[in-house]
Amino acid sequence: MDVGRPAPWQRIDFKWLIIAVCSLGVAYLVLMPLGFLVWESFHTPATASQPAVFTLDNYLQTYTDPQTFKLLTNSVTFAVGTSLLAFVIGTALAWMNERTNTPFKSLFFALSIIPLIIPGILFTISWIFLASPKIGIINLVAQRWLGMDSPLLSVYSMWGMIWVEALQYSPMAFLFMSAAFRSMDPSLEESAMMSGASVPQIVWRVTLKLTWPAIVATILVIFIRSIESFEVPALLGLPVGIYVFTSAIYDAIQQYPSKIGLGATYSITLLLITTAGIYFQSRLSSKGGRYSTVTGKGFRPRTMDLGKWRYLTAAIFIAYFFLIVVLPFLVLVWASFQKFYGVPSLDALKNASFDAYRYVLSRPNLLDSMWNSLLLALGSATIIMLVTSVICWIVVKTRIPGRWLLDNLTSMPMVFPGLVLGLALMVFYLEFDVGIYGTMWIMLVAYVTRFLPYGLRYNMTSMLQIHKELEESAQMSGASWSTMFWRVILPLLKPGLFAGWLYIVIVSIRELSSSILLYSPGSEVVAISIWELWENGQYVELSALGVLFILALFVLVMVAQSIGKRYGVKEA
Repeated sequence: MDVGRPAPWQRIDFKWLIIAVCSLGVAYLVLMPLGFLVWESFHTPATASQPAVFTLDNYLQTYTDPQTFKLLTNSVTFAVGTSLLAFVIGTALAWMNERTNTPFKSLFFALSIIPLIIPGILFTISWIFLASPKIGIINLVAQRWLGMDSPLLSVYSMWGMIWVEALQYSPMAFLFMSAAFRSMDPSLEESAMMSGASVPQIVWRVTLKLTWPAIVATILVIFIRSIESFEVPALLGLPVGIYVFTSAIYDAIQQYPSKIGLGATYSITLLLITTAGIYFQSRLSSKGGRYSTVTGKGFRPRTMDLGKWRYLTAAIFIAYFFLIVVLPFLVLVWASFQKFYGVPSLDALKNASFDAYRYVLSRPNLLDSMWNSLLLALGSATIIMLVTSVICWIVVKTRIPGRWLLDNLTSMPMVFPGLVLGLALMVFYLEFDVGIYGTMWIMLVAYVTRFLPYGLRYNMTSMLQIHKELEESAQMSGASWSTMFWRVILPLLKPGLFAGWLYIVIVSIRELSSSILLYSPGSEVVAISIWELWENGQYVELSALGVLFILALFVLVMVAQSIGKRYGVKEA
């Protein structure tokens, strides 16, 4: 034996092995389900006696059916209405927070993060309790106090759907526009004020025009998120026959026999719409420089003095927080203490009970769903941040040919609506049975694929700030690539790494749309358990589970942020 020759495993360059595994893994996760979704849309369903046959019937049925035009109209109306209303609410609040002397602004900004923790399905159900024509607290109180014969509000309508979805996404618009207002040079507004312009004139002619790229980007992002939304259309639209593409896909799959080909065709159509939205958003980002107002000159943001009106703006903030956090959470708490759901009253209060909480805590499957959600969220967040850190290093720090393609490939799942991704994975792993269909593993694959772009963006920001000389110093000291990456790159990525990890944990643990077609008994997550309780009419039990879930998620976020601050991680 030649003792001087290294063993075969010692001759392997782990740098290229890790790069190959990450690159091929991303390509597999993104391209294979998409390819089989397209394949399924052109084939008849395979049966035990007959194989799948190529056909155009799915597309002919879709695009010659007048119902498809109705689906498109409803989907666009819902998404446009949601994006515009959420933008108006979020922008008004952002302007008051960043450009005026509204009291307690820092507190209001911190509170704006809380609504992002509440899962969409719970937010929607809470508004059913509040504004349903029959059991809605707001309607019943209005009829009792104002003597109204008909309901004041109805969430079971297109406007009700837009209202609930817009409230849910208004914190996103608030955060986007707050960043835009904060980075804008206020001297232009001050010049307009010194020229005698009123506050409304300054806002309309100066502030909004200078933030035009942020305005369009915010509306486009919310439009894309709304058109792929599942919870609101399913819970509020389906009961009254208002279908959008996501609810039509779900309905096609749930029929017997299942119309997978038709659902795949709807999915391709929805995929084209979201792709167009992402394309216009990226084109806008590339042209944002013409609106730049922040230069090398220093400036100090100054606020407008609203005088006595500042108390009105503070009251608007309080009312908004009450609408999107306090009221939905309180109605869930109230419902959770009832034996049967009822309107708040002294008589109902006398019948308060902990039975719903006993039910939740005594049912192993409900507790298991919380554990499943936690495992999937932590696992997907960890995998995503580690894989995208390697992808970002390839894109930013190397000159490997085709690295731009890897960047685009990792970003591609942004155009996948959650329900479409779930259908694509279902089709793929039904055709290629590798033992993960019907298990938690397929849901982990769905979560990792769906949230890859978020990990990429968080890591990319931090990677761009790491100078090449730090890697070179480690390599000159004799460190291998794996040692350099583990001991130098990852610690320097820590701010973006942790911020992205925490964000993906939050969005994964509340995910429903990509799970609804993939779960099976024993692999339910909390959002699925809440969905099943709702369909079974167990309103008080789902309220108790929802309250426990929100509190647990809030504690998880607080603990994670505390750990991040303890180890020196700041916001990315």
